Amino acid sequence: MLVHGSINSSLDKEKRSSAESFVKARREELIRDLVFPRAGERLLDVGCGTGEHLMFFRNQGCSVTGIDASPEKVEAAQKKLGDRADIHAGRAEDLPFSDNEFDIVTMIASLEFVEDPQKAVSEAVRVSRDRVFLGTWNRYAIMNPHGGTKEYLCSSMGESTVQPLGGLQLVRLVKNLLPGVLIHWGSVLFFPLEWYTYLSGLERHIPMRKNPFGAFLGFSFSVQASYRTIQDLIREPLGVNSKGSQALQGAAIGMKREGVTGDHHPRKIDSEHEGLFPDLQREPGFLPHRGRPDLWHKGFQPSHK
Repeated sequence: MLVHGSINSSLDKEKRSSAESFVKARREELIRDLVFPRAGERLLDVGCGTGEHLMFFRNQGCSVTGIDASPEKVEAAQKKLGDRADIHAGRAEDLPFSDNEFDIVTMIASLEFVEDPQKAVSEAVRVSRDRVFLGTWNRYAIMNPHGGTKEYLCSSMGESTVQPLGGLQLVRLVKNLLPGVLIHWGSVLFFPLEWYTYLSGLERHIPMRKNPFGAFLGFSFSVQASYRTIQDLIREPLGVNSKGSQALQGAAIGMKREGVTGDHHPRKIDSEHEGLFPDLQREPGFLPHRGRPDLWHKGFQPSHK
């Protein structure tokens, strides 16, 4: 009986490990579909934890930066990635980075833990110059009545208390900042965790896009910078070309350390008001959507690295 029980326990662990691997792969599939990361792009993962998603985006060819409020998780991420990532300790509501510093900003299963989600999303928008991705576990998912989402989230994130968000709540956070912005969204994981030991094939036949019933929700949207930022104030005395495609890395970090502050409230143009392909009525330093070929304006050419 003891031997039989030990074998069953081993099989159960193997099945659970297989199911968790599928869940991870399926989640990354949705993230890749909505974020569309491209080699050479600069990416910030807010609430990076131990660096799981940083590793994923690094493998996509991105230059990655992470930030997390937990010193223990920051240390674990630094050990995992070494010099392959730039990792900081800090709060999502007060990011120590310059305006428009990153091509992509992601918040994946981290909004559940911040004190002020609206402020956190506002900061993500501020430091992004192309697109933002928000990922969360869906409190209204089909698998929630079985206890799968919250149980898996708590165990995988190492947290004792987690409150999954709803899709409408996330949409409101974004629309409060960018009224009318076009949001691409989808979800995955439609069954309880233990079902994926034999239902993984069925899962792949369920559409991801515009499907609100999955346990993991993803939302992506583009941001367009149309204002004079701290980057411009730094470029001019240094003689840096304002039309360059690269942000001055870490400018805000250095200024914060020196105690330099200023009012630089971002104003983003949403795609509904200006049109997805507006006329060339931008400031000289306006940057096109380099990471999304479908969003390049007819007058712009992509900048290859």
